[in-house]
Amino acid sequence: MSIFDSISSLYDRGMMPLELLILRRLRRQIFPTLHGEVLELGIGTGVNLPLYNSHTSMTVLDASAEMLSWAARRVDGAPLDLVQGDTQRLPFANGCFDVVAASLLFCSVVDPARGLTEARRVLRPGGQLMLLEHARGRGLGRWLTDLLHPIWHAWSRSCCLNRETAQTVSRVGFNVQNVERHVLGIFQVIEALG
Repeated sequence: MSIFDSISSLYDRGMMPLELLILRRLRRQIFPTLHGEVLELGIGTGVNLPLYNSHTSMTVLDASAEMLSWAARRVDGAPLDLVQGDTQRLPFANGCFDVVAASLLFCSVVDPARGLTEARRVLRPGGQLMLLEHARGRGLGRWLTDLLHPIWHAWSRSCCLNRETAQTVSRVGFNVQNVERHVLGIFQVIEALG
């Protein structure tokens, strides 16, 4: 059983302060612009689903059956392929998506490089990776994420506060187009091409 199975019913309420502070605005900036065959990894409770435009063909993946159950409630009958699986071993053929997206996922993936390599594998040539992540900040943000990481990781059992996600995206072979940093550099919008 995943930790996310046990917190699925409380997750959105727990995230509400961050949603109101920054995440809701960033989600509205990112997800409506994505189109084509889209795979969203780590769909969680599906907060991004209502933001996609109607011309998007959606496949969503999460390791937690409970989170997928919550996400399914957000689709209002729209066609959606819900898949339970591991980001590090995607159950999809090579080159079958135009876009791979994720939000607040790669902090919790055990081997983020492996997960990002899988994302690159399932993208069509020149396909787009779009991430909304929290990562190691800059300046005071770096100091805070490094300081709080051991305590937060011990409590959450999965979330790493100080990962260098944009660097990992580049290291696995993506061409990073843009990294937009917010709130001391802790929240990042990472756009890359496969």
